Amino acid sequence: MIIGWCFICVFAVLINKVSLDVRVVGFTGSSVVLPCSSIQHDLKPQDMHVLWRDKDSETIYDLIEGKDSLETQDPRYKNRAQTFPEEYERGNFSIKLSNLTHADEGEFNCFITHSSYSNQETVWLFINESTVETGNQSTEEENQVPETQSNWIKTLLICVCLLTLITSIIALSTVYFKFCRNKSHQAPI
Repeated sequence: MIIGWCFICVFAVLINKVSLDVRVVGFTGSSVVLPCSSIQHDLKPQDMHVLWRDKDSETIYDLIEGKDSLETQDPRYKNRAQTFPEEYERGNFSIKLSNLTHADEGEFNCFITHSSYSNQETVWLFINESTVETGNQSTEEENQVPETQSNWIKTLLICVCLLTLITSIIALSTVYFKFCRNKSHQAPI
């Protein structure tokens, strides 16, 4: 029984982590906004560090104590990544990535740190061919994000969790009914 509840707790944490991933679709040659925000809006940007990293852990953009710090920015992102300084006070540290190429596709991480708070957000960027370049009409199917393994993992974990929960309920019911039956068959003292 305890193992079942432990499994349910681990499952809830995993689902929570998987569901925090954001998926964004962009087109070659265009721009996208990669979202990142702090859930604590009472923090001052000058007391925070916000670090954006790509799938290779290369620096896209850094905000150190509310100021741009581009000394370590990877050359691939020079003049292509911009923030929204007017949004910092609202806890919005999203970036706009321009002139997209297929090489940009993949995982992006936003790390927000403060002495009393830290958060990591993951954004998955998928790149489709630009409809302007190919001359084709865009269809709804083309604009959909490709299915990832996380959907399969979620489904599998939900099934395993439900099976564990049902098994636990049946086991507890059996023990309870046996206990009640044994108690009713005992001779009164």
